Amino acid sequence: MSDPLGLIRGVGGVGGGAPMMPRTPAGGAPVDPSGPSFKDVLMANLREVNKLQQEATTAVEDLMTGERKDLENVILATNKADTAFRMLLSVRNKVQQAYEEIKQIRV
Repeated sequence: MSDPLGLIRGVGGVGGGAPMMPRTPAGGAPVDPSGPSFKDVLMANLREVNKLQQEATTAVEDLMTGERKDLENVILATNKADTAFRMLLSVRNKVQQAYEEIKQIRV
């Protein structure tokens, strides 16, 4: 009997003793146990958004005090910070939505 999907291999069934591949999350990419956790990625992104917000604030302050004359770069910095914040807010909303769905699961 052949195993075209590779589901039987490695569990003591048909098809050699090849180890079974680790299960993948819904996205399909295998999980790397040595990779960063969700918390680590989220915290790194929080720091990056904070840095962009601070840079935008500094750029606006410098423009207002006359230390800077390049309006284009100030607008670019504020747009970058705004986009990063909106993306972070979107991630937060998705996490909150997932939490609400999990709360609705009956055990």
